[in-house]
Amino acid sequence: MKQTILVLEDDADIANLVQHHLQLAGFGVRTCASGDQVLPLAKKHSPALFLLDIMVPGNSGFEVCRQLRASREFARVPIIFLTARAGEEDRVRGLDLGADDYITKPFGTRELAARVRAVLRRFEQPVTTGITAPDFELHGDAMTLSVRGNPTEVTATEFRLLHFLASHPGRVFTRDQVLDAVWRDLAFVTPRSVDVYIRRLREKIERDPENPRYLKTVRGAGYKFEAAR
Repeated sequence: MKQTILVLEDDADIANLVQHHLQLAGFGVRTCASGDQVLPLAKKHSPALFLLDIMVPGNSGFEVCRQLRASREFARVPIIFLTARAGEEDRVRGLDLGADDYITKPFGTRELAARVRAVLRRFEQPVTTGITAPDFELHGDAMTLSVRGNPTEVTATEFRLLHFLASHPGRVFTRDQVLDAVWRDLAFVTPRSVDVYIRRLREKIERDPENPRYLKTVRGAGYKFEAAR
């Protein structure tokens, strides 16, 4: 069965171009031109991935991303932004909202298909081992997170990042090493993305995100997971 990509794009020419090349790559594609249409369409077609423009009629792509990440049904479905907004502030905001990749226009159609495949591969590779800490528990098979006994929504990227660092307590990793280990074949992601995801994880697992107990910054080096004493 083909995986369905739901595309939010209000420019008909770009929407047709994206649809054509994703279909050539073996995906089913559903398109909509307004942010207000995304959730109703998703409930009908259960997409494997969302591809969102930002500047669209109705709810913006940013708002759609926020809604998806707040939804039980779609919180873990991967999201890629495809947008003309190329500024660092916009990229960071997109990742902060829970996106898994951020592609700027103009784009190459082969690159687009490759990045969609790369994100989907990351979601399909299971993590089998769980990790337990005093404040949280990672459940490997289900790829879920519990924080102080409460189920906490986490994307596959966030789960893999926390699992990777927690599996190597005390070891310092540079941003590039984290990218290689967690993102693997997604070579387009920048080291800045690691900072965004670390901040998101701190907000979810740390009692005081400004003074983290687990996810430590090592100045001039990178990050490490400090096991609780």
